[in-house]
Amino acid sequence: MTITHNASRRTLLGFGAAALAMAAAPRVWAQAAAPAAPAGPFSLPKRAYEAAALEPHIDATTMDIHYTRHHASFVTALNNAAKDHGVLASKPINELLGDIGALPEAVRVPIRNAGGGHANHSMFWEIMGPGAGGTPTGDVAAAITKDLGGFDKFKTDFEAAGLRVFGSGWVFVTVDKAGKLALLAKPNQDSPLMDKRMVLMGNDVWEHAYYLKYQNRRAEYLKSWWNVVNWAKVNERYAAAKAGKLTV
Repeated sequence: MTITHNASRRTLLGFGAAALAMAAAPRVWAQAAAPAAPAGPFSLPKRAYEAAALEPHIDATTMDIHYTRHHASFVTALNNAAKDHGVLASKPINELLGDIGALPEAVRVPIRNAGGGHANHSMFWEIMGPGAGGTPTGDVAAAITKDLGGFDKFKTDFEAAGLRVFGSGWVFVTVDKAGKLALLAKPNQDSPLMDKRMVLMGNDVWEHAYYLKYQNRRAEYLKSWWNVVNWAKVNERYAAAKAGKLTV
């Protein structure tokens, strides 16, 4: 009994020392290489900034996992589905989502889930950036005032919509060809493109988007997220929508 107790005690002390050493070690973040997706018509879009660029609002580890694992898995699923269903290679993802009911039944689920996730995340990386935040400018600022009651009200309503999403989903701002804006929340990886509505911007409220840093504090994440919104990119998307050229 004495030998077992002492051995267990030494083991525990060893684990404790290792844990303390790990805690004391400097935290070095590196963006892992994206896993190679099967060859096919879909690819992971290149992000314009490094994983740590949005800190402290979005931590590097979350960005790395979110991009190289979660988004990459959607691309992999789409390319795997495309091996057996050539129709997936015949149109871009926005057209596939916009006409999902006309697709063969066997590919509707992967298009809804993986295709929606691919489109949503492709938009997500684009509208964020380092040194961003602040208040909207230009035509987007005017449209927010006209259609959404001004920036302060818009932020409040947007955050409330994100909090109301039960479980996993997204909160979006949609835009039509006339430039009119509207708020829309969607569950899971559903996209407004499935309703033939263009997406101006949106925030991911799946737990994988914020849990490592914010745990269950989704409200805090939603408030902090405004610090990384790239309004110049949002204005570019707004102009593209009015020109009928906005895709994802």
